[in-house]
Formats: sequence, C-alpha cells, structure tokens
Amino acid sequence: MNRRQLLAATPLLATPALVQAQPAWPNRSVRVIIPFTPGGASDLMMRPVAERLERVFGQSFVIDNRPGGGGAVGVGAAANERPDGYTLLMSTAGPLVLLPSMMANLPYNPARSFTYISLMGGAPIVCAVKGDSPIRTLADYAAAAKRAPDAVSFGSSGIGSMGHLTGVLFGMEAGAQLLHAPFRGAPEAQTAVLGGTTTSLWDTAAANVQAIRAGSMRGLCVSSAQRAAILPDVPTAREAGFSNVVSLNWFMLCGPAGLPPAITERLSTAVREILAEPAIRERMDSIAFVPGESVPQAGLAAWVQGEQQRWAPVVRASGASM
Repeated sequence: MNRRQLLAATPLLATPALVQAQPAWPNRSVRVIIPFTPGGASDLMMRPVAERLERVFGQSFVIDNRPGGGGAVGVGAAANERPDGYTLLMSTAGPLVLLPSMMANLPYNPARSFTYISLMGGAPIVCAVKGDSPIRTLADYAAAAKRAPDAVSFGSSGIGSMGHLTGVLFGMEAGAQLLHAPFRGAPEAQTAVLGGTTTSLWDTAAANVQAIRAGSMRGLCVSSAQRAAILPDVPTAREAGFSNVVSLNWFMLCGPAGLPPAITERLSTAVREILAEPAIRERMDSIAFVPGESVPQAGLAAWVQGEQQRWAPVVRASGASM
C-alpha cells in the first residue's frame, strides 16, 4: 500500500474506535445557568423540570444563578461555554428579545450564539385596577385613557420589564396615551394601585393572583393567548377586543451554538414529555404559568428572531434603554 492509499484508508480504520471512545451523554452532572437571582420566576419554572431531567438522564442538573445586566451576564457566560451538553441556559424573553433593542454591545448574539432546545411556557402579564374602580373592563380602561391622555397611569416592575412593555403595547393598540409609573417590583406596584396613587398595573399575573381572587383588585385581562387556569374569570386581551396585545415572559431552554443534534433532540423530547405530565402541569397552573406556543425545535431560532422584530418598535416607543 502506498502512502496515498494509507492516508485514504486511515480514517475508515480509525472511525469505529473513535466512536467507541466517545462517552455517552450525559456521564456527569449538567449545569443550567439561570441569568437571574434565585427564587424568581425562572427558578420556579426550571427547578421542577431539572428534578425530572435528573430522573430521565440519571445525572444531576445543577442550577447556577448568574444575575446581572438584566440577564446579559448569565446569558453571555452561557454563550461562551463549550457546546458539549454539560452547560445549558434557561433564559426568558428579556435577554433574548428585549435587551438587543435596549443595550449596545451585548456579549452574545441571539441569532448566532445559541442552540434553541425547548420553549417551556411562560408567565403572562395581567392588567388590573383597584377592586372598587369604576373601570370594569378593558374597553372602559381604553376609553378612559383616550378621554384624558396621561390621566390613566399604570405601574410595573420597572422600566423595560415585560409588564412595562405590555402596557406600552396596549397603548399603541388602543390608540391611548398611558402614564407609566415604574416601581422596584410587583409588590410596590400593587401597593400603589391599592393605595389609589396609581390607576392600574401591568405586571406578572402570578404576583397579583391573591389580590384579584380576594377582590381587592380587579383583573381586566391577561396578556397570554389563552386564559390562565388560576384566573379563569379574567379574559385575555384578545377576547376583550385587542387582538395584538399578546405577550408572555416565556422561558427557553438553550445550549451554546453548535450543540450536537442528538443531544438537542434528546433534551427537547424529554422536556416536552415532562411539561405534559399532569403533576408538572398542575404545578405550573398554580403559579399562573401557561404553556408556550407549539414551535418545533427546528423552528425556534426563527421564532426568537420574529419575537425580536415584533418587540423592537414597542421598545423604541417605550424609550427603555440600559
């Protein structure tokens, strides 16, 4: 055999041995970066799923909270990891869709830095007023805002939050000018509404369920495409006549760009099956989370890009920046 023949044959001879030498995934613990502080909505979504993934794959799925920069710190860290399946990311819409329109020089590119694995559902926004407010419907709310621009105020968990931007989106859809009152979190926004210093709030439904069910606040709509199971009497904005007011602080499981398709498919299938389990679905319903859109794994990158394009003009209208 001459040298050329030997070189041509070598890969064929080496391939079976190399394949056999590759360890099966996973053969050690998997780290899941969450780019926010412990105990938040992302933890509430990911931790029960991680527990079930441990049973499915026989390895630990360890949560690694990396807050900072509105999520940019943790998401940037995940983007720079090896695409070997041992570092994953659970991000929300904020870092992947909203921050690109708010912040220059992000340490990642949502279109190129990630392999998108599974859209896991999300937290809808609720529009609510004080329980004894004369505003009884979303149509009443829009009419009041049109009559007196900036007289109808709304609180949120802060500038650039999904609640803030959903309120802006509603104003754009309704042709009304609302006055935004940013707070440091959902409890402060709710206190302002109950105290009568702010007309309304657009903020996470989960934080306002108890007040709405007790009657101290009145839910005018939720922003998800379907009603939240824990607030069955609160209509969606679509049902109330505002078809474009659809938003969800969704949760997406990702890996660094270049994650092997076999690992991606195994994770995507496992997560889909876990989220369909009655016990998991009941748990998600209890914290006002709703299922996400049914998007095939192969279409997730394009879906995220579409979400960026949809929210970019809303971010511009809001004036939010970081």
